[in-house]
Amino acid sequence: MPDTEDRKHAFAPFVFSDTRVLILGSLPGEASLAAQRYYAHPQNRFWHLVGAVIGREDLAELAYETKLEVLIAAGIGVWDTIASATRPGSLDTAIRDAKAAPLVELAATLPALRAVGFNGAKAAKIGRRTLAGTSLALIDLPSSSPAHASMMLAAKRERWLELRQFLV
Repeated sequence: MPDTEDRKHAFAPFVFSDTRVLILGSLPGEASLAAQRYYAHPQNRFWHLVGAVIGREDLAELAYETKLEVLIAAGIGVWDTIASATRPGSLDTAIRDAKAAPLVELAATLPALRAVGFNGAKAAKIGRRTLAGTSLALIDLPSSSPAHASMMLAAKRERWLELRQFLV
């Protein structure tokens, strides 16, 4: 039986009634858990990529609370596909005994939701299976994680820009 201290838990969903795009990761990494903030690892490119989507290239440099205000104004919510799992470290490949987050139930509370972007392969695998019966656009995105450095930031950015059409 895995050590219970290796069991990691997702944060509460960051959503609001006007959420039009929901970006789902897999499970917060160690840096995010320690900071109690989404995408806190300094090499994670989430804030750069979502900043490009909404036309705020300076988003990564803003204070965390301001980043969240900008996401609200843009209609973007954030959560994870895994509610809890055992995982030593931060790599998705180390996730075991995953319990899926109640994505369908959350989506049902968001009347303006049009699309879900999956930040990485693990998030897409779990999220697509969970949301398969919905009418939402489901978009696989390259991971913003520093562990997924094989794809250049410019190429990731182009793929993430697909989310723009759901924000207008």
